This record gives sequence, structure tokens and C-alpha cells, in this order.
Amino acid sequence: MIDVIIPQPQQDSWLSDLNLVAEMSACHGLIFARNDSGQLSLLLQSMAAADEDIASILAQLNAHHGFKLQQTATPHSKAADIFHTQPVEQPSVFHSHQVMVSNAKTQLSPQLVAKPLVTDTSLDPFWQPYPCLGSLICLPILWPSGASFGALCLYHSAPHHLTDKSLQLAQLNVNSIQLGLTEILRQHRADEALARGEQSKLQVLDLQTFIDSFEEHIWVKNIDGIYTICNLSVEKAWEMPRSEIIGKTDVELFGKDIADIFLDGDRLAIETGTPIIVAECLDGGEQAKHLWLETLKMPAFTAEGQLAGVIGMTRNISKHKEVEEQLTLATNVFKNSVEGVVVTDRHGNITDVNGAFYEITGYSREELLGQNPRLFNSERHDKAFFDAMWNALLETGKWSGEIWNRRKNGTIFPQNITISTIYDDVGDIRYFVAVFSDISAQKQSEAQLAHLAYFDSLTHLPNRMKLMMQLKQEVRHAKRLNAQLATVIIDVDLFKHINDSFGHSIGDEMLVELAKRLRSKVRDQDVLSRIGGDEFVALISGIQNDEDATHAINQLRQVFEQPFVVSTGDHLRLTASMGVSLYPNDGTDADTLLRNADAAMYRAKNEGRNDFAFYTESLTKQSLEHLKLQNALYGAIAQDALYLMYQPKLDLSTRKTVGFEALLRWNDPQLGQISPAVFIPVAEKVGLIHDIGLWVLETACRQGVTWLAEGRHFGRIAVNVAGQQLQRSTFVEEVKRVLEKTGLPAKHLELEVTESVMMQNPDLAIRDLKLLGDLGIELSVDDFGTGYSSLNYLKKLPIHKLKIDQSFVRDIPFDTNNTAIAKAVIALGHALKLEIIAEGVETEEQADFLRQNQCDQAQGYLFSRPQLPSALEAFFTNPE
Repeated sequence: MIDVIIPQPQQDSWLSDLNLVAEMSACHGLIFARNDSGQLSLLLQSMAAADEDIASILAQLNAHHGFKLQQTATPHSKAADIFHTQPVEQPSVFHSHQVMVSNAKTQLSPQLVAKPLVTDTSLDPFWQPYPCLGSLICLPILWPSGASFGALCLYHSAPHHLTDKSLQLAQLNVNSIQLGLTEILRQHRADEALARGEQSKLQVLDLQTFIDSFEEHIWVKNIDGIYTICNLSVEKAWEMPRSEIIGKTDVELFGKDIADIFLDGDRLAIETGTPIIVAECLDGGEQAKHLWLETLKMPAFTAEGQLAGVIGMTRNISKHKEVEEQLTLATNVFKNSVEGVVVTDRHGNITDVNGAFYEITGYSREELLGQNPRLFNSERHDKAFFDAMWNALLETGKWSGEIWNRRKNGTIFPQNITISTIYDDVGDIRYFVAVFSDISAQKQSEAQLAHLAYFDSLTHLPNRMKLMMQLKQEVRHAKRLNAQLATVIIDVDLFKHINDSFGHSIGDEMLVELAKRLRSKVRDQDVLSRIGGDEFVALISGIQNDEDATHAINQLRQVFEQPFVVSTGDHLRLTASMGVSLYPNDGTDADTLLRNADAAMYRAKNEGRNDFAFYTESLTKQSLEHLKLQNALYGAIAQDALYLMYQPKLDLSTRKTVGFEALLRWNDPQLGQISPAVFIPVAEKVGLIHDIGLWVLETACRQGVTWLAEGRHFGRIAVNVAGQQLQRSTFVEEVKRVLEKTGLPAKHLELEVTESVMMQNPDLAIRDLKLLGDLGIELSVDDFGTGYSSLNYLKKLPIHKLKIDQSFVRDIPFDTNNTAIAKAVIALGHALKLEIIAEGVETEEQADFLRQNQCDQAQGYLFSRPQLPSALEAFFTNPE
């Protein structure tokens, strides 16, 4: 802005005119002037102008600092033509001759042009935020050069109150003010000339010689934008002689796009009335050749204050920019570093700290300046520690390590710190700089990781890794004392049913409570560990004989006598199978003892669960046989070692065949004939049961298609479905694919599912069985009565048959319990409109009893053993 003081008499005159205009238009009047920062502030106001109205107008104008008001008052110089030309949007590529950058505070935008007269502010985009103003006139006030002095505003609370007549009065007022500014500026220039004195008569250099002596680029343009003078540096930089520059405009020299950029800078200099300095990196071809240039543009005035032109000067500021960027970077790194940074003088007194430092220590910057770092001493380090640190600093200039220091609140915390010595130009120590990080969280994490590495996160008992370390230690201890050591593996029976029925959160509750109970049953010198989901290990030392081990195990078994009360309020019970190995009889190293205890635990499970077993040598042999069986099973399908046999199902009344049950057999080349009761559990354990089950289904369906093609009528082929198969979400689609692949009609297929499998997830079983039934497949419940049946779910299951398990058929009709159960199952099935089939029928007495009690079908050795397809000729029925 042009820095000229407005005399008080002149202000009084302007206020008088303003009051007159406001009175004639029945409105309020305001005159704003720009301050040093370029913001508008109130200079004069008419009577009764409200403070909130003034604040609203100022807020809007200053919020859009680059706003333009349409000039309707009479301009006094050609500067107005330059000033009011609409600016163009600045391109991103800058010409290498001049540098101009858009300035967010002064750049004018075509969208921010305010109309001089707004009859309804609620309808004008510029004034919509303040519709309470009603109607408004806002005109710019300019210096003679075209620079902005301020603005005149007339406003009224009612829309359409101000009219064109009011605008004419405002224009007259602005013209009067601008005439006053011209006289004020003329007098100011005259006073300046008088104060400077007359020009010396001594010979001086001519202007051209003067400006040619500068390395900076210097040029002058008149008010029409024509270059009138330039120095030698301009000629070299622009690569053209002076004769081709002088008398030309920017458009002629550089083209319209670049000229618009330069003219925009000229306008800004004229508008503000002050020099404009901008800097931008030249777009050089190579990064290493980039330069930073600073361009200064300033308006030139005549003695009367009229605009004479624009002076420009450009200089290379690359070195200054580099230093500035380095300082800025260093300052930002210092301020924003997450590590604490402290700077001390050579005597160790603190001269500066960054924000992270006092956030970590709790001290404010003011509390630390001038203090010595011994303020943070935690007293955890002795004098020798600090002597070694200072010796390293003085000898090598650097020291790194961990230090425990004290915060302002007294708490002690660990730091990872690096201290560096800063020397001056002659090599003397000037500063020490310490950079440190608070590693409290790291130390805590290290402790937590160590805990996680060796302890179970749920029960906080030692995990398998920690157990092996402790077991090895206990073995060494027992060997040294010539004592025995019991390794007890505790595996919860059927814990999966808890998770499946009540959810894993309830299961976790029970495991935590179980860990507490087991811990209470072992001595302090004994070890209790959790090595798996529901598997615990106890190491009992000081064992003298088997009786001592049995007593310790019975103590552990007591924890299962009371029910577990969970957060749902349910009272749940658990049992466990335990296996015991004794040092040194069952093993002399940790791995052997744990492996043999595991083998004993599985024997306890196989013998009915809820019991314990000691390790014997036969268990090892049994495990080896199990491993051989498992390995052979992987190749059974590929080697065609699996095959199917079929057992007829007969109608008990007519003794006619109503179907066949497909039964899986395995004849291994090395191991020989293996019972399904042996290899099916192995297949389930190693995850092969699904592939084997699909093979059985497809093979049985192909056999059915062969029989149909041969004209043999057999009713349905029944195929057993394993629990893992039914639990797969894809099972129904897999059955569909097998039927489509083999071509067997669904009406010839029956699927047998055990009730225990369906009760694991009854809702899923109901859904999938219904989908299978909709296909036309018949469904039967196998081994009914051997599991934990739910009659509520049984009536919902979309099944067609119940099979009485052979354990209930055995000893009929002589065993009264079995006869009662058989009768009950038959009555229950018929009540549910289901067919009843008995399996394992071996005698005529059993068949007669079942027929007399309305059992529908039967299968067993009485009628036929399982046979190969070629041996079943006598059982096929003829079409009726």
C-alpha cells in the first residue's frame, strides 16, 4: 500500500460528505482503508451505523481478500485499464526470463467480482452470507496510480431501498475522495523532495551505465506495458539485443500466455502500491541446473503521484534458498521429531529443547532452559557410568546407550539416547546435542513378548515351549536325587461339544476355571502347563512308587467332580482322560516322557474316557501300527485297495428285498484285510474321511446304475455319511454332482446319518437334510438310541427311517431291557410316521419278535452277510 498519512481535516471533510450522501439516501455509509497487511479496516462511518453491520461487511470483504469491486467512478490514469483487466488463470510452467507466482492473498479471481449496487443481498452470491444487510452499494477507492486505497459502502437493512440515484451519489463521493487523495499524494511528494534537497551538480553516471553494472536483471515498462529500458543482464538472459526488447510489449516478446502471467504481476504491484517479491524454481532441463530466482516488481510514480510504469528486478537466490531450505528442514525436524532433543552449551547447560522432550519429561521449555541435565538423574547409574560416557564424548565426539532418567513427576523411565559433540570452525566444543526416545513401551513389549513366548495367553500357565524347558530341568533334578517323576497329560473329553453348543467364549471361561482348579491340586514345586486347546500337563516330582502317582492323579481328578458355573448361569460338567509316564521306567528324557504320557492318555480315551492309564510298552507298538495304518490309508484310493460290499435289507413281513446297504472294505497289499472299525476312525482323524466318503457314494451310485441297466430292481442303495461330511457346507452340492455324474435317479439313493452327528449342529442338519430330501433321496437315522437324542429336534428332522442299533437287537427276546428299548423305538418311530429297520438280526427269534412288534425292515446275518455285487443274484426283486 502507499504509506501516506491522511490529514485529520481531510478525514473530517470526507465524513461530512459521507453523512450528506447517507442522509440523502436514507441509509448508512462507511469508508474503509487498507492497513499495512492489506486488510480493510474502518476509517469513517456515518451516524447510527451499527457495529454488527460493519463487522459483517468487513468480514465478507476481508474473507475474500482478493475481491474486486467494479469501478464506476471516473479513473484518473491509464493505470485503471491495467488494474481492472480481468486476470487469467496462472499456468503451472514458468518462463525462464521472469518469475511470477500466484499469491493467495492478493490474486484476483473472476468469481470474486462484486457488483457496485446490490438491491437484494439475499439474491447475490457474493453477499448471500449476510442477507440481513438488505441492499448495499460498494465502490473501490483508488490512489492516482490505480493502487487500492479502500472502499466506500452504503447499506440499508431493507432490500431494494438503494437505487441508481444512490449509486450516483456514491460515485460522486468516491470521485471527491480520489481527488483528495491526488492532492494529498502531490503534497507528500513535494514535501519529500524538499526534505531531500536539490540534486548535486556533480557529474553522475547515466541511468543505462548504472543499471548495466548490476548482475541482476533490471527493466522498466511504461503504463502501456512497453519496455523502455533494460540492462545488459536482461539481454544475456533473454538472449536478444536491447534493440529487440525496447519498444516491445510482453505479448510481442513472449506470446500471450506468458505475457498474461507477467501482466498479472504488474497489476498486483499497481493495486497494492508496493513492491511484490516472489520466488520460484526455474523449470530447467536437469535437476542439477535448477535455479531459484527472485523477482521484485514495483510501481513507479511521477512527482504528482501518477503511475509512470513498472520497474522489475530479478536476481539469483539459489544459495540463499538452499540455506533457507536447510534451516527450515532442520527447524521442522527439530520441532516435529518424535524423539526428544536437547541442546546444551559446552558446560552442559541446556540452551534448547524440542516439543517431544518436554512431552516425555513433563518439564516445560522455560523450566529447562539454563538447567543442567543432572536434573533428570534417576540415581540408577554410578559415577563410573557417567565418567565413561563423558570420556567417550570428549575422545570420539559421540556416545550411545541406554539411560534411566527421571520425569518431573518422579517416575523413572528408560531412554535410548545418542549424544553428539558439535565443534566450531577452530575445533573447539560449542554444543552437545542429545537425541533420545522413551523406550518404556518397548521394554514393556519385550516383557510381554517374553511372557507370550513362554506362557499361555488365556490361562497364563506355562505353554509347551516353557514346559519342555521345565521338564528337562525336572528330569535332571530327578536324576541327581535318584527320584521318580510323573508326567501327566490331562485331555478334556469331548470339549469340542462345549465350544459348538455354547460358543468359544464359554469354552474359554471353563478352561480358565479348570486351570485354577488344577493349579490348586498340585504343590508349589510341581509344574502345571497348558500345551493345547483342552490339553494340560502336570509334572509331579518326588514320586516314590505307583501308589504316589495314583494318589496325585486322583487329586487332579477331583477338580471334575463339581460342575462349572459359567456366565450364562448354566452348570456344565467336564470329564478328562489322563495318561501317565514315569521317570525313569517310561523314559529318561523329556521328549520320551511326554510322548509316552500322550500314548497312555489315548489308551484311556479308547477305553471309555473319564479315566487314567499308565504307559506300557504295548502302547508304543500300538502307536507304530497306527502310524503304518495312517500312511497306508493315504494311498488306498489310488491303489484300488478300497471296495464295497452290499448287505440286503428285507421287508420283515414278505422277506422281499427292499434295498442294499453299501459297506466299505479295505484290503491293503502289505497290511492285509483291515476292519472298518479300525481304519474309519483313522481316516476321520487325518482328514481323509471326506474323500473316502465321496468315493463310496460315487461307487455305490455307479453300481446302482449298472443294476438298473441290467434290469435288476433293488429299491434303494443306502450309503453311510460321516459326520465330517455332513458338517461341510458343500455336502448337498457334492451329492447333487455325484447323482448328475453317475446318472443314478435320486429315488434309488438312501443316506444314513448317525444321530450324534445330527445333534452336533441340529439346525444345519435340518437345513441340509431337507434339501437332500427335496431331491428325492431317502434319509435314515443310524444307530438310533446310542447317542444323546433330542426328541425336540428329532421331530423336526426331515427323515424317513429309524434304524435300531444292533446293540439293542442282540439278546432279543431274552433280555428284557433290549426288548423294552426295541419296542419303544418302534412305537416312537411309527408315532412320527417313520419306517423302522433293525440291524444285526441273526436269529429267527429276533426276526419273529421284531415282526410281531411291527418292525418294518431288517438286515443281518440271518438273511445275508455283506456280499460282492456278483453274489447278490438271489436278492433282486422282479418288477410287478
